[in-house]
Amino acid sequence: MNSERTDDRPPAADDIVTVADVREADERLDEVVHRTPLDRSTTFAERSGAASVGLKLENMQRTGSFKSRGAYNTMAQLPPAERERGVIASSAGNHAQGVAFAGGLLDIDTTIVVPEVTPSSKIEATRGYGADVVVEGDIYERSYEHALSLADEKDLTFVHPFDDEAIIAGQGTVGLELLEQYPELDTVLVSIGGGGLISGIATVLKAHDPDIRVVGVQPEGAFHAKPSLERDEIHELPDVDTVAEGIADTRLLEKTFAVVRERVDDVVSVTDREMSVAVTLLAERAKTVAETAGAAPLAALCSGAVDVADEHVAVVVSGGNVNLAEHAELTRTGRMELGRYAEANLSVADWPSGLETLTDTVDSHGAELEELERTRRTNADEPNRTPVKIGVTGSGPEQLSSVLMALDHRNGIAVVSDSLDG
Repeated sequence: MNSERTDDRPPAADDIVTVADVREADERLDEVVHRTPLDRSTTFAERSGAASVGLKLENMQRTGSFKSRGAYNTMAQLPPAERERGVIASSAGNHAQGVAFAGGLLDIDTTIVVPEVTPSSKIEATRGYGADVVVEGDIYERSYEHALSLADEKDLTFVHPFDDEAIIAGQGTVGLELLEQYPELDTVLVSIGGGGLISGIATVLKAHDPDIRVVGVQPEGAFHAKPSLERDEIHELPDVDTVAEGIADTRLLEKTFAVVRERVDDVVSVTDREMSVAVTLLAERAKTVAETAGAAPLAALCSGAVDVADEHVAVVVSGGNVNLAEHAELTRTGRMELGRYAEANLSVADWPSGLETLTDTVDSHGAELEELERTRRTNADEPNRTPVKIGVTGSGPEQLSSVLMALDHRNGIAVVSDSLDG
């Protein structure tokens, strides 16, 4: 890595990471991580108006995200004494697995501190790689502070999830692969949490061609990078509010801010609902499972947050660590946003014989009854009617509206409320 600065000036990007650092990391990672595929998508190109769209599928990376690149690159360079004592990290889940994975390969004991919002699937996967997991803190910042405290107390080396030269260089190997796989690249969309991934990718792409546009994507509920760039100083959020726990950071830090400021062209925001739509579209069109943080760049593409008309666009799908129940909920929300799924509360007479009328009506309109649940009766329900909740899948809002209208006109069935009308 680059030599230490000897004055008090703010760090420049080249003081932190260069393409040479990334290439050294690439050699170090040879045969350790996967060279993940770039999947060309006509569907997303047509949807966005781009000349072409390539999905960089880091959700197919070892441990399910790009994080194993930076973690291994960092830990492989630790001196023997630090390896012997062990390392500690804080993470919302993906860095945790990356550090645990690297520790297993390098025979280094690992301890990971995760916030309470971390999905159980990520915690169990981290333990599966051999790490000790400590759950502490309501958000990532609290976990980070606790991990630093434990590092001092137990004399462990702290492996930062993003604000570290070796971490950034390791993540930058994604950029090297992009140049090989997508030489006509005009724009790349990358999620930003703490900024390590986009810092590494931007370092490579800007050195190759300064005209390649690098755009960061954050959730509305954790949108700190754009204000930092506008103010030319690190802006810290007091709290975060997003379903994308993998990028639910409150701020950039010194190193990532320095690189992002010099090498990232813009940062845009997306909503949780837009990310749910992107998760759904990735499952349907690309046949790939992504977590919300990994789907954020596609959400920016599909929502029109970035103008990519006639451009060749890479979308970095940075992770796919999501449990099946959570993925089902995300895709349900996504289908609802796309107008292909509706829920309705019904009042049904002649229970349960009235179910035949209900199911026949849905079937006759070419829709699918995905969910049916008898709900608890309230004082508002008539004693001779049964309250029922249904979920119906269809081709679009017009078909679903016609199904619900038909149900409302059937003898013995009344639609009390539905999600199409709010």
